[in-house]
Parts: sequence; C-alpha cells; structure tokens
Amino acid sequence: MGRPSRKGRRIEVVSITVYTIDTCPYCRAAKALFGKMGVEFTEIDLTSDPERKAGLKKKHNWRTVPMILVGERFIGGFAELSKLEKSGALDALLRGEEPQE
Repeated sequence: MGRPSRKGRRIEVVSITVYTIDTCPYCRAAKALFGKMGVEFTEIDLTSDPERKAGLKKKHNWRTVPMILVGERFIGGFAELSKLEKSGALDALLRGEEPQE
C-alpha cells in the first residue's frame, strides 16, 4: 500500500480505518480525500451496527462520524483529517512517524 509522495515517489503507509455511516457527507468527503491522495483504506460501515458505533464513541470519546484511525492512532473526523492534510502532517502519520510541529 502506498501513495505518491510530493516528489512523485511512492511511500509505504500504515493501515487506515474509516468508520462511516451511509448518509454522512463528511464520511464521503474523507473517503474522497484518501482517494484523491491515492491512499488505500478500510471502510467499516456502522449504519446497521448501532452497538458498535456506541462502543467506538465511548472508546474514542468522539460523537460523530467519520471516525478515522491511522494505524492505531485515532485522529478524529473529516475536519481533523483535512487540517492534517493541509499542514503536511498527514504524510508523516501515514508513514507511521510523528508529525513535526
């Protein structure tokens, strides 16, 4: 699994999990951003699984979808993903590194 780097080379990325529901526009936006980046991810649709959704909300102290994990790190929802991407910090996270402040 990889994505083009800013210099056109491919880099290895950690696993990405996106928890979604089917009516969520922010879920679609997060999936589109990863698609635009050429990054593979696993989508887990919580539409028909309210118990699992409730468990994830409690585990991550997060009330909305999408719920996005890069590796084992919970990064938040689409707004947080977009901010990380715009700042360039998402590239480091995708490589399993801590982003530079």
